[in-house]
Amino acid sequence: MSAVSYGVTATTNDSIDINKPSRMCQVIHNILVILVMLALLGVPFWVLIVTAGKSQAESVAPNMALPSRWQLLENFRTVMVDGKMWQALLGSLLATIPSVFLVLLFGSMASWIVARRRTKPMTVTYALGISGLILPPSIVTVMMLLKFMGLSGTAVGMIGVYTSIYMSTVIFFVTGFIRTIPISLEEAARIDGAGPTRTFFIIILPLLGPTLSTATILVTLYIWNDVFYSLFILSGKMDLLPLNLYNIASAGLYLNNWHLIFAYIILMSLPLLLVFALAQRKIISGITGGAVK
Repeated sequence: MSAVSYGVTATTNDSIDINKPSRMCQVIHNILVILVMLALLGVPFWVLIVTAGKSQAESVAPNMALPSRWQLLENFRTVMVDGKMWQALLGSLLATIPSVFLVLLFGSMASWIVARRRTKPMTVTYALGISGLILPPSIVTVMMLLKFMGLSGTAVGMIGVYTSIYMSTVIFFVTGFIRTIPISLEEAARIDGAGPTRTFFIIILPLLGPTLSTATILVTLYIWNDVFYSLFILSGKMDLLPLNLYNIASAGLYLNNWHLIFAYIILMSLPLLLVFALAQRKIISGITGGAVK
């Protein structure tokens, strides 16, 4: 028994010794990955924070040095009051919230129809529906159409443009997910007397939470940070946060004032960071739930 136990012990020790180099390599690999991530994400974030807390003289050439005196709150106050940030924040909320809601609603409804009807015309429709992911819309055509409809420079026109542009993203994500949902659920609802509208809102839409959470994050980021479409469509008649920063950074207040520009960027990003921090668990569980599904 002792010989056998010694043999087992020796074999076990040998196996542990063999695994030690691989474990050490794994630890070194993890440390290197963390260092690279800190370099790529931490350094820009550090420069952003310290520059936003400097004076105008110290921020002429942005660097990683700490300010001689922190005036972060003073810079925040300057950009909120003199930079007309409150009006731009209201405009961004007015454009983002309805646009995201309409994109998710209409995109998921269209995805349900496309996913359940496996015909050649519907396949072509699906291809056209997701073509917006790779084919950008013609800005001149969009502007002329909005002028013809009397919506140029208005929040309604901007919401309509965002809804049509980013619906392709929702259709792309949701259609494949709906095809994994058993059609027997819908058949059971029809037997119980539910019509198409009730079937969608009672049966299908609640199951789309994991995928819609991912689509919500992407669409919100696209709209919140958009400058290109708002610059041409709104034509200065309405301010959004990125558009307001672009306009006044090249016009006066923020000209070469990097401390104010970086302070504005922090305040502009803060709402999205707070939403993600508060809803982090739901977002991550939604994404992983969609992957399992």
